[in-house]
Amino acid sequence: MSKKELLLSEIEQVPESFIDEVLDFVHFLKTKIIKERLDTAIASESSLKKDWLKPEEDEAWQNL
Repeated sequence: MSKKELLLSEIEQVPESFIDEVLDFVHFLKTKIIKERLDTAIASESSLKKDWLKPEEDEAWQNL
């Protein structure tokens, strides 16, 4: 049984009164993943900015 199948099986056993909490937690995890990706993109941008702002870069991309 895959982990996803195991999780679905566990969720099926959760009492109805806790389903909202389980759903909130899943939404939290999805938001956390998006935030981590955004943080990585922002960190990459600041480290690469010095190269992007060079005149050679402007020249290389001017024909696009």
